[in-house]
Amino acid sequence: MTGAIYAVVGILFAELAKNASSHPMVIAWRLAAWVVSFVAFFAQLRYEVIRLGNPAMKTAQHAALAVALGAFGLALAAVVHSLSISPPGHFPLWALIIWPIVTAIPAFVAAFGLAAVLIQARRKT
Repeated sequence: MTGAIYAVVGILFAELAKNASSHPMVIAWRLAAWVVSFVAFFAQLRYEVIRLGNPAMKTAQHAALAVALGAFGLALAAVVHSLSISPPGHFPLWALIIWPIVTAIPAFVAAFGLAAVLIQARRKT
């Protein structure tokens, strides 16, 4: 579910940025996409740690998988878009593999650290 949110946020906010009337608005839309994505990321971590009681490793694996699926969705949208423009562009198909990998690894590290902090905070309360 969170992976779909990442893909939809990326596509939607890219479209909003593309149609922005000024460069500061482009930056604002891109920043908004990061903020919404972080909220979704943190909400997933909180749900898995607090509600499900998952350990940090399992939580980080789920978060990294969601991020990888979102990146795959964005790469797929980019490939489809490149084929739909006139003249057709050439977006490398290897992005379907590379984007999920290069996003999942840092997402795993961040999720593991944040999940560990949430677990510690839960134990103290």
